[in-house]
Amino acid sequence: MSYTVEQIGAERFAQVQEALAEVLWACVQDHASVGFILPFMRNEALAFFTGTIAPAVASGGRVLFVARDSSRVLGTVQLVVDTPANQPHRAEISKLLVHPKARRRGVARALMAAAEAEARTRGKGLLTLDTRTGDSAEPLYASLGFQVAGVIPGYCRAPESERLDGTTYMYKAL
Repeated sequence: MSYTVEQIGAERFAQVQEALAEVLWACVQDHASVGFILPFMRNEALAFFTGTIAPAVASGGRVLFVARDSSRVLGTVQLVVDTPANQPHRAEISKLLVHPKARRRGVARALMAAAEAEARTRGKGLLTLDTRTGDSAEPLYASLGFQVAGVIPGYCRAPESERLDGTTYMYKAL
């Protein structure tokens, strides 16, 4: 599979917002724990990107990356650089999403490499993230050099049920 990873700024956001919404929608349908619960509609996914992410990208608080092949967006990740005044040395990884049909092809690794490179360019020395405890992303992050800082049990509701899942906080010194 051939694909590219690119940074999307505010000027090109509208060109990818529908595709980003499709990736988010598909991931939640596949039970990804990324802040949304079922039932989850495509218009809700679009509203998240246009109402929450677009303004953050426009203000420079978030850096958005997409992976795409010749016909569609395969995945996305965000680097949150808008941190408190006492934390200018760090950034947060947010919403690493790979369409279920594009998984196991290196897309997540490529997106994470792009986010990490951007963090380094911006002089960030620490990356943080959280992921559902036991989720398939947890070993991916560990293989990329992230360390477990701690686990909070019962942190969030599972997308498909009332079950409460834990979250694992992770970090990587750059």
